[in-house]
Amino acid sequence: MTDGSRLEGLRVLVVDDAPYVLDVVSDILQADGAVVTAVGSAEEALEVLQRERPHVLLSDLSMPDKGGYWLIGQVRALPPERGGATPAAAFSAYTSPEHRAGVLRAGFQFHVDKPVGVLELVEVVAALARSQGVQGADAASSMR
Repeated sequence: MTDGSRLEGLRVLVVDDAPYVLDVVSDILQADGAVVTAVGSAEEALEVLQRERPHVLLSDLSMPDKGGYWLIGQVRALPPERGGATPAAAFSAYTSPEHRAGVLRAGFQFHVDKPVGVLELVEVVAALARSQGVQGADAASSMR
């Protein structure tokens, strides 16, 4: 782990249909200072994203009903002031170069392999937040 403040105050929305994944990812990010909202479906994530305006979105790709590709399509169709520009990373066990390229074309900025490493997860979230000009403690006061 890092010093516990790298993600201080960053609002992160995590989407996965597997409760244990939500728990592990939430624990990792919270230990580094993030404020995490964890949901089990893409539809719920879309509602939360518009209401809570997280700094970063992390989504599984393969979920029952609507998955991560559907979610990122819906997010990118929103105007920026409603969350359409939220930086996002996709979780997936599919790691081929073609799959990774498809994830980026769909509108995600990063592809994160499952299972994800602690340091990689923190690095990706920090990089996504920085891409929007938000860093750690700055996040608590940012109104997006």
